[in-house]
Amino acid sequence: MAAQVSSAVTGSDFDPLSDETEDLPRTLRREKEARAREARERAAQERAAAPTLSMGTDERPRPQPQIYASADFSPDPAAGPAQNLMPATVRNIDVPFQHLVLFFLKAVFASIPALILLTVVLWTLGALLELAFPWLIKMKILISFPN
Repeated sequence: MAAQVSSAVTGSDFDPLSDETEDLPRTLRREKEARAREARERAAQERAAAPTLSMGTDERPRPQPQIYASADFSPDPAAGPAQNLMPATVRNIDVPFQHLVLFFLKAVFASIPALILLTVVLWTLGALLELAFPWLIKMKILISFPN
């Protein structure tokens, strides 16, 4: 019996790298098939539950955008969207004064960290330049005290 097992294992049709299910015991094969079946069922349920986008034309009526145009303007649908653009002019911005003041105060407070960072960067660059070029200190003194 040992000779039969060894001849079956060393047979010419045995490929140790193949992923064939025939080489697995029956319980492992059934478990593998059950997992594959569950995965297929789960994928089918996810596909069925996922919202689908309609690829055809949608016949539902949709609200049209309100267009504020002068009486003499009439859009030409055959001309295309680029030719139907009308010139616009802003005549009034209705922003309460308190909101405007609050906005600019926030902008000033937001700029303070940037100004501090800019000061540190410029001071560091100046210090590095003075280390690299020591004669700049004498020039700085001469510019500060011209006498």
